[in-house]
Amino acid sequence: MASKKGKKASKKPAAKKPAAKKPMKKAATKKPAAKVKKPAAKRKPNAAFMKPMNISSTLAAVIGSNPMPRTEVTSKLWGYIKKNNLQDKTNRRMINADDKLKDVFGGKKQVSMFEMTKLVSKHLK
Repeated sequence: MASKKGKKASKKPAAKKPAAKKPMKKAATKKPAAKVKKPAAKRKPNAAFMKPMNISSTLAAVIGSNPMPRTEVTSKLWGYIKKNNLQDKTNRRMINADDKLKDVFGGKKQVSMFEMTKLVSKHLK
């Protein structure tokens, strides 16, 4: 008996299986054209913030007595805090009150900057 070890057997490529039919894709629907954005107009300030408010006498000792909008009151108050170095060194969100600000803050020695706006709003009419 002769062995087949020495001879190379020629292999025929295996027959391919028919591919499973994929569902047909739906026809692409046209998307509406993207709207052209207009250049952004500058935001109009809210009238409530721009309305001049009357300032109480305790707050007037810090920022002045003339009626002014809330935005200006806040900026002047921050100017006073920075000028007198009243922001806490370790926690910058806290404001250390001096004698004038202690009256505005209702006797508190230290308030957060978020609480400050709440306390200052009581001094505006």
